[in-house]
Amino acid sequence: MSKVILKGFILVPQPELAAIKNELVNHKRLTLKEEGCLLFEVTQSRDNRCRFDVHEEFVDKCSFEHHQARVRSSYWGKLTVNVERHY
Repeated sequence: MSKVILKGFILVPQPELAAIKNELVNHKRLTLKEEGCLLFEVTQSRDNRCRFDVHEEFVDKCSFEHHQARVRSSYWGKLTVNVERHY
């Protein structure tokens, strides 16, 4: 199977910015521990504090789908329900 690469950005509502930034540390840590995760970077934009650039790489589709399922049921998934995703 081929590697899955996801690139894009998220836009975080200003009122939720502090909580999401705080939880992002844990979200990154958990994702990087997932089997099949090759790269997981989320970087806050210098020009727009509400924009975070995202770059994810997983060994295959199965690993990526496992990640997506974990995120949906996680605290991060609940916290970021109002985040606008552009991938």
